[in-house]
Amino acid sequence: MSTCFRHFAAIDWSGAVGPRQPGIAVALCRSGDAAPELVQPGHIWSRQDVLDWLAGDLPEDTLVGLDLGISLPFVDEGAFFPGWSESPRDAPALWALVDRLCADDPYLAASSFVDHVEAARHFRRHGGRKGDLFTGRGRLRATEHAQARAGLRPYSNLNLVGAAQVGKSSLTGMRVLHRLAGRVPVWPFEECESGSVIVEIYTSLAALAGGRSVGRTKMKTGTELDAALRHIGSVPTGLSGAIDDHKSDAILTAAWLRSVADRPELWHPSGMTPEIARTEGWTFGIA
Repeated sequence: MSTCFRHFAAIDWSGAVGPRQPGIAVALCRSGDAAPELVQPGHIWSRQDVLDWLAGDLPEDTLVGLDLGISLPFVDEGAFFPGWSESPRDAPALWALVDRLCADDPYLAASSFVDHVEAARHFRRHGGRKGDLFTGRGRLRATEHAQARAGLRPYSNLNLVGAAQVGKSSLTGMRVLHRLAGRVPVWPFEECESGSVIVEIYTSLAALAGGRSVGRTKMKTGTELDAALRHIGSVPTGLSGAIDDHKSDAILTAAWLRSVADRPELWHPSGMTPEIARTEGWTFGIA
């Protein structure tokens, strides 16, 4: 994988209901050490806005980090949805299935997928609704097991309940990834020797690299954000006072991507087999 990137973007994502999501933030920086900046500061993004930006306004040679799970567990059971005849063969086919079943859901939501009679068997949903095939805290992907070994606190993408869950974000993000097919490749599912590439990120990795500790990864003031930026070799923003933690996550993670993009072991993690690379994918930064 070539790492000749000239730009670095981080997108803090949201699976929330509604036309626009205050939880979405997009930050961008160039190579070098200048502080990342928010893209369209003050704008309340929709998921469609982000899709349009990625498809049409993304600067050339950009490494894009999306803060969501780009796939679901597969290798533990040999299938995304054991027992379902429509269970996809790989991640791009999963994205296509989610988008097709949610074609009538507005705002790139994914409600119809989790409510589908077969898919619902595998999810834990609000209202005490737990599918008969949802076990424990939910199945994990291989990269999430690796996250746990690294001291992080991953959640199953099949769990849709709780403040820390990422399942809704992941499913809505899959609709975006499907609609980007042929425009921006997604690592590790596609060949991407040059140009722009999308990777899955976990913003806590950037926070830890910035000197934060597990349990204190959220930065809610400009002072905290700038201290973390300095820690990873970036010029600080100069912001003062309170800052939304979605925005601080995006800003810091853009700078972190810039600082680690040329590390070969992150593009070739030891735990990622060809089957994992085809089905589950991997979190960039987990070596």
